[in-house]
Amino acid sequence: MFKHLNIKIDSQTIYGKLCHSRKKETEVKKGTRNILALLLSLFAVSSAMAEETVLQWWSWDVELKAKNEAIIKKFEAQNPGVKIELTTLSTSEYWTKIRLLGNQKKLPDVFEMSSGYIEEWARDKLLLDLGPFINSSFNKNDYYMSVFDAGKDIAGQGKYYALPFALVTTVLFYNMDMFDKAGLAYPNSKWTWDDFRNAARKLTIDKNKDGIVDQWGFWFYGRYAQIEPWIFANDGELLDKATMAYKPDAKAIEAMRFLTDLVLKDKSAPSKKAMSAYRQQDVFPQGVSAMWVDGSWNIDNNRTVADKNMRWGIADIPAGPSGTRKYVNGWPDYVALSPYTKNTDLAWKFAKFISGEGLSLDMYMAGKIPTFKKLAESAEFLQKGKLPPNMDLLLNQSAKTMKTSFSLGWSEWRGYGAAESVGLNGIIDAVIDGEMSFDASLKAADQNINKILQRYYK
Repeated sequence: MFKHLNIKIDSQTIYGKLCHSRKKETEVKKGTRNILALLLSLFAVSSAMAEETVLQWWSWDVELKAKNEAIIKKFEAQNPGVKIELTTLSTSEYWTKIRLLGNQKKLPDVFEMSSGYIEEWARDKLLLDLGPFINSSFNKNDYYMSVFDAGKDIAGQGKYYALPFALVTTVLFYNMDMFDKAGLAYPNSKWTWDDFRNAARKLTIDKNKDGIVDQWGFWFYGRYAQIEPWIFANDGELLDKATMAYKPDAKAIEAMRFLTDLVLKDKSAPSKKAMSAYRQQDVFPQGVSAMWVDGSWNIDNNRTVADKNMRWGIADIPAGPSGTRKYVNGWPDYVALSPYTKNTDLAWKFAKFISGEGLSLDMYMAGKIPTFKKLAESAEFLQKGKLPPNMDLLLNQSAKTMKTSFSLGWSEWRGYGAAESVGLNGIIDAVIDGEMSFDASLKAADQNINKILQRYYK
């Protein structure tokens, strides 16, 4: 048949053409497979992008922005498909803008919260109740739970509305060199007000006998962190928690009278106006006073301002006649969750990360205490070889019951920041400056402060 059609059959040619045909078919199939693979890859990327979960985090510390960004990278690496968007603002900007977002129910998923605002925000239902998380998926042994309880107490509703990542306490700073020269033992945890008063008198010195004091035994004015430690060290209260009225009890009044007497009777502490040439936080580190009470965060300023040869330490606030030594004046900074977040579990996971294991000690100024015990109890925090020599005192204080005077309208009635010359601050200053009697100050405080509080607690 092939001969009749005059077709010449060459087996090699047929084999070659067949192979060429199969090769083209293989190339087509391979190209098709490559296109399909590319499409599938693009679809997978598109799907992953569509499934990416974004959390908003707001912070008020502009100095920590770079370190917070490093924390985010670490968390995102551990949690693929999660993106954290950070907004960092100055403190004044922060509270203005975040309050507006709260009013619009558009809060970021996770945001920083202050002890001074937590009651207001809890009252306005702008904070997620974290109790269910803290009581279930949380290792309480990893943290100082006294700090959590302090937040619950400040919020005033018996609930955990925020996760503390740092705290501060108040301490008695003392100049070791001045104590040594006077032949006095350093303050210790057993000191009473009598011990303190005797030391303050002996440490007040007119070195050249010209009638002008060159070294004061103590320094204070009406500032919250310089007055309330003494009130709580005497187990006193400024506010009636049942009515939220300003109603200092006998123990609180005793503490305020004790302090003002140091200026007016003992002459072992100066008036407020006598120190007008100094920043208040510099009086002690510049060697003008032998003792001073204020927040533990001043450790950082002392290290900067004090002469390199000046030796100084910290101690507990001496207990008053009614003091049980159970309390410490201290308060935390927090991370809070929005009640409107659509990713509650993930927001909690991130909040827990940025209040504990995600942090490092270089994010804390000296004197600010991590609530995460692994950081707080490390050698790096204790900083042996630096002053003060007993940083572990701060850890002992962190385990105690914490008390503050924070309430609605606190900065106004207490006299804080721009309002420092008014409120209780201004009233105490008027007493130690000789402009008002102590008894008159009690009446003025009752009248003025309760007018303010009545506006907030209607």
